Amino acid sequence: MDKIDLTSTLDRVIGGRTAAKLSERLELRTVGDLLRHYPRKYDQRGKLTDLAELIVGERATVWAKVESIEERELGHPRARAGTRTKRGVSHITNIVIADSHRKLTCTFFNQRHWSKQLRPGADAMFSGKVSLFNGKLQMSSPSVAILSDGRGDGRGDGAKGAPDIEVIESFPGGVIPVYPLVEGVTQALVQRSIRSVLDVLGDVVDPVPDVLLAEHGLVDFGTALHDIHRPRTEDHLAAAQRRLRYDEALAVQLVLARRRADARNYPAEPCPRIDGGLLDEFDRNLPFALTVGQQLVGEIIATDLATIHPMNRLLQGEVGSGKTVVALRAMLQVLDSGRQAVMLAPTEVLAGQHARSLRDVLGPLGRGGELGAPPEATTITLLTGSLSTAARRKALLAIASGQPGIAVGTHALLSEGVFFGNLGLIVVDEQHRFGVEQRHALRTRHPEGNPPHVLVMTATPIPRTVAMTVYGDLDTSILSELPKGRSPISTTVVPAADKPTWLDRVWKRVREEVGKGHQSYVVCPKIGDDDGEIPDDGSDLESGEDGSAGRRPPLSVTAVAQMLRDGPLVGLRLGVLHGRLPSGEKDEVMRAFAAGDIDVLVATTVIEVGVDVPNASMMVIMDAERFGMSQLHQLRGRVGRGSAPGVCLLVTEAHENASGRARLDAVAKTNDGFALAEADLELRREGDVLGTSQAGRATSLRQLSMLRDKEVIAQAREDAQGLVGDDPEMSQWPGLAEMVSAVISAESQDYLDKG
Repeated sequence: MDKIDLTSTLDRVIGGRTAAKLSERLELRTVGDLLRHYPRKYDQRGKLTDLAELIVGERATVWAKVESIEERELGHPRARAGTRTKRGVSHITNIVIADSHRKLTCTFFNQRHWSKQLRPGADAMFSGKVSLFNGKLQMSSPSVAILSDGRGDGRGDGAKGAPDIEVIESFPGGVIPVYPLVEGVTQALVQRSIRSVLDVLGDVVDPVPDVLLAEHGLVDFGTALHDIHRPRTEDHLAAAQRRLRYDEALAVQLVLARRRADARNYPAEPCPRIDGGLLDEFDRNLPFALTVGQQLVGEIIATDLATIHPMNRLLQGEVGSGKTVVALRAMLQVLDSGRQAVMLAPTEVLAGQHARSLRDVLGPLGRGGELGAPPEATTITLLTGSLSTAARRKALLAIASGQPGIAVGTHALLSEGVFFGNLGLIVVDEQHRFGVEQRHALRTRHPEGNPPHVLVMTATPIPRTVAMTVYGDLDTSILSELPKGRSPISTTVVPAADKPTWLDRVWKRVREEVGKGHQSYVVCPKIGDDDGEIPDDGSDLESGEDGSAGRRPPLSVTAVAQMLRDGPLVGLRLGVLHGRLPSGEKDEVMRAFAAGDIDVLVATTVIEVGVDVPNASMMVIMDAERFGMSQLHQLRGRVGRGSAPGVCLLVTEAHENASGRARLDAVAKTNDGFALAEADLELRREGDVLGTSQAGRATSLRQLSMLRDKEVIAQAREDAQGLVGDDPEMSQWPGLAEMVSAVISAESQDYLDKG
């Protein structure tokens, strides 16, 4: 056999049939691809629990043989074969496993594939929490590692080589790697393939310069690849993981360093502060004093705008902390330099509110071209999808001519046919609602290749924002102080299932707030009982995740409003607000609530943005576990906007050990947006920060953790800057360029480049 290296195709080592399966199912085509398919965890053979030693209430990993499989349809009225419903469990698969001592039932809800992947006689490892059901031991939805497929020949997948159990028992030190799999690929197949590759792999060329390996005390790449799959000891495993984490961090930082180097070839137009301009005039007429935080952040942004390097800054601050004023002052500085500014909002309601707010705050300075306006005044143009054809044409012509200093709009500003005369600054409000592609579309719409400066604002950074901040791609500024007139918000979880009397106290508390002259919100996940839609932000719990046999539908605005009118809030003035109301009716309800003519507003998340009622002091969020942490944080920001302290009650039926309950507890513990985003990362896991794909090679950062490995990332960033220098193509370090391509897919590199 010719020399085998990382670029060799797998069929040369493990045969065409197995190679084809790994290529088709896991997109692993070369030796390097396979060896970078790292284990997701490790089990110690000596630490596996015998079924006879299982303890109810504790987690355990067992190695056993499948004895029988039983499937059961529950006859749910909406259930269909192969169809899942968020309203409950429609299908149960019970898999009985056994060793020489005992039996255990593993129960899976709405997971029909297990009856195809497992069969009687198959060997597998099952990991989960042990419970007791009808007097029998049970694991609900355990994780599964299939060792052999039960065909009876001990050679799962029919490949040549040692029987599966022999493969498992051959691992040095009894450390068993457990790999991420897809349907049709077993643990034994991957383990056997990797052993075959390691047995014939030649010397591995290390892509990282020796000086960096010595400086950081890292093992060589070949040793790391061997010990990540077949560690001789726990110390060898730790050393391998440390090296591979560094490689992944360095790969990301090299992409970002190249991006920064490339940006130097396309400098932004400097927009220095000009004495006597619009900004000075605005500051003189400002009816309130800027907070210390607003002043400090404003100076930092002003310095950024005055340079030729495109600003790419994240401005984080609580709802109502004054981010918009900071952004407006930045826009005025850009206008003073003769360029345009754009404010991008996620909804038409918020875009319209921003346009009105900017005009109100600017006063005469925002009425350029109108009778009586000062000569230095600018204009503000609103562009949304609902404009009439004539109004849209007028707005487009004005924007293209460069006449309006500030354009405000929704995604309509990203559509074809929108051209800017001289774009200098983009302000993105609530950036977590805009995808990378959308922001990139606007940022690249500039004349002659000169990129505009970019300022993104958010009250709660989503995990990717935190991730890219940790990686150093975004400069970050934080407005930590509340402006005058804002009150603190206390948040409490109300476990309605465990303590039903607490829910009675919730409605009494609402009455107390109304009795003090204040108002309250009650937020529900959906509009009506015939509406199956709930917020789709990845926050909804899977049916049966806590071992329950089903789950009731989410509460609706219409049902809750009727229940409150007839029951605990009888006699109070209740209003209803949701997205299906006609625009005129929505405006009428909001005006009545703002005027104090409604005591309690029962609404969907339509109130999340664009609603400012200082007299509202309390919010009750029903089925709170069905919302994401970011959304909960945004919602509670609607209260405490006046002199009275804000109160937010998160009502849930999630059990104490459910993942939804953990998110609520995290929200209740802090009002800090970055802390919440990090908590979200810890609870959800980090996912794929380099793109939207969750399968295949696009999910390429398997060793690196943004929360755990901040120091590694910071070191890699420094190293990448030195390696790239004035050589963005890294021609001096061809091995590093190949490593970047191997670790980060082309699609993910493009995603990072777009930012």
